[in-house]
Amino acid sequence: MSALKKLGIEDKRYKKKDYSENQEQTMNTFGFKWSLRDSYDSEVAKKRAKDWLFERYCDNKPEVVNAWFLGGDKILLDAGCGSGYSALLLFGELLNKNNYLGVDISESVEVAEKRFKEEKIKGDFLQADIMDLPIANNTVDIIFSEGVLHHTDNVLNALIYLGTKLKKDGLFLFYVYAKKAVIREFTDDYIREQIKSLSDEEAWKALKPLTKLGQELGKLDVKLNIPEDIPFLGIKKGEIDLQRFVYWNIFKAYYRPDFTLEEMNHINFDWYRPMNCRRHTVEEIKDYCKQARLEIEHLNIQEAGFTVIARKK
Repeated sequence: MSALKKLGIEDKRYKKKDYSENQEQTMNTFGFKWSLRDSYDSEVAKKRAKDWLFERYCDNKPEVVNAWFLGGDKILLDAGCGSGYSALLLFGELLNKNNYLGVDISESVEVAEKRFKEEKIKGDFLQADIMDLPIANNTVDIIFSEGVLHHTDNVLNALIYLGTKLKKDGLFLFYVYAKKAVIREFTDDYIREQIKSLSDEEAWKALKPLTKLGQELGKLDVKLNIPEDIPFLGIKKGEIDLQRFVYWNIFKAYYRPDFTLEEMNHINFDWYRPMNCRRHTVEEIKDYCKQARLEIEHLNIQEAGFTVIARKK
């Protein structure tokens, strides 16, 4: 039986009547982004994403992922599935023995459905707001929300709401952004505001010069030595590559020598374009889980963000 049938869902398009202005803009952003498959679907880009997923969620131990699905026939809700990118990379063929439901507010669910069929992976898809789901409470075994909750209007409310859909002892796997250094926080929001009035196509093009600058900084391969912490700017002491120093402290301009310009621009667009783009401290995320009655079992802390596996109690 499919996930849709198990959950009693008949309509694959379940749209709310209205969204906040920022949520609607964010919805359109991701519908556009995930349609550009050439900017993220190469083997190089997928390997980078897969390696990072396994590093954060299971300390590079695939057997941990298998344990989440012990016994099979689990219902997995991918809350904010996009093109199904992360789910395919992290879970792969395990999904064929379980019941996957990918939900996204945007039309990217159509891309996800196509990609699943190409990979011969079983899955159902629903276009809906993850804050307004036609799913009964206490019916889902696992919720996976990779880099999505910070694109809602309120991360705490999203955790609480989605948590109600989990069965007792169900798992909630998610990743959210961390707050960055002072100048970068300012610059990120400034750039986001500057491209707000542009179309998605225009914003994609407008970010290209920034992406090219990040590429040139990376090619320099220059090391800096920061002699002491600068707490009021959030800058940490130590040796760091010049491009990474700018990346973490001044503005985001992603660089990898094995990525194409389009692949790097995809990552920058993903960051700057959505108006809903919240950043948090680890203390906030711990408190949010507590309020949502989710007990954290695994917490991976990186400069980019926090990866959490929590169990509903």
